[in-house]
Order: sequence, then structure tokens, then C-alpha cells
Amino acid sequence: MKRMMIPALLALVGAGPALHAQQPRMGLALNLVLPMGDFNGNKGVAIYDKNDPIGYKYSQGYDVGLGGQFTISFPADPKLAFRLNFGGQVTNGTYRDDLPNKLNLRHTMFSVGGDLQIFTQSAYRHRGTYFLAGLSADFERFENTTGDFNDSLYDYNDIQTIRKSRMGGNFGIGHTFGFDAGTRFTVEATYHTSLTGRNVDSEFLGVAKSTDFVRLSFGVVF
Repeated sequence: MKRMMIPALLALVGAGPALHAQQPRMGLALNLVLPMGDFNGNKGVAIYDKNDPIGYKYSQGYDVGLGGQFTISFPADPKLAFRLNFGGQVTNGTYRDDLPNKLNLRHTMFSVGGDLQIFTQSAYRHRGTYFLAGLSADFERFENTTGDFNDSLYDYNDIQTIRKSRMGGNFGIGHTFGFDAGTRFTVEATYHTSLTGRNVDSEFLGVAKSTDFVRLSFGVVF
């Protein structure tokens, strides 16, 4: 875990005393997760029996998810800031094949990351439009079941789980609305992709080769 966090936070370590020069800006946001690429959906042919090379067709994918994040932005220059980002999200999906089988899927992810923010107006006041790019340590859990994840009476022994720890990359754009003082509203759109661990366990259903998604964030900075 520590090894994964080092690249994501390397920019913060290198910033040194400049991070203490200005008051940090903290933020809270609600995230809307829009799956993309293989995470959104994929189709293929799976072979369970080596004596049956034809196999069967399958399709799987995830729907829109919800999450949240807590950020701390450290201004280091009138237009430059370094940001710590702590976030989590949950996304549900479905797997189907020709047998026919149907499974409910669930993906849960917790991320710790570091971003570089470039402001068009003021990093000190966290004001105006800004661009961001950074790395994150993503701790993911993929689950599948024939039952209902939300049924409290359901036997959870039927749920299959696999965990993946991967490095992710993020880039996007945001804007802060409001005055220089007090609480201000923010809107942010970022694209996330998996940079490592893209190998997929073919025997586990529901795992995406890369967890790609667009994250729309609506929150406050204070």
C-alpha cells in the first residue's frame, strides 16, 4: 500500500516549505460516476470446457455510480496548487450469457491521490477555472452474486469477491463559483483510467481490464 501511494504523493513531498506558505483549502464533494470503455460494458466469448472450443457469448458492464471525496488543496504559487484527494465510490452492474446465466455485479473503490492544479485566476483563493492532473492509489473490490446485494435477508456466502490494488491516472477541469471569502461551490469533471494491474482474472466474472470512468463532482470549498 505504501509503495503505491509514493508516486501519487511525490509532488507533495517535493513541494517542501512552499505548501506551508498559504492557508490550505479543504473541500467536500458528491461524485457521479459514468463508466467508460471496458468498465461500461464489454462482450466476448468464454470457454469453460476445453473440449468445446465454440464456447458461449457473454456481456457485462456497470451502470452509473455514486461516490464522495474529501480534498485538501495547498497553494504553492498564485496559479499553482497541490491537492490531496481521498475518495470512495460504489457502482452496480450486470453479467449475462447464453447458458443463460445472470449475475448482479458490484464494484467498490477507495482512492488516495495527489493532483496538480493550475488556476486561471487564483490558487491562493481557490477561485475561477482550474485544470488538474495526478495519480491515485486505487483499492478496488469486484463482487458478483445471483442474489440481491441490497437484501438484508440474503445469504452473503453466495457472494464472490476479488480485490485489486492498482495505480490510476486522473486529468480534468473544474471551476469554483462564489466570492473570495466563505464557502464556495465547485463543479469538476475528471477522467480516470487504470495505469497498472490491467491483467484480468478470466475465471472471475465482472472484473474490468481498466476502471475507466468520467467523474462529475459537485461540492464546496472552504
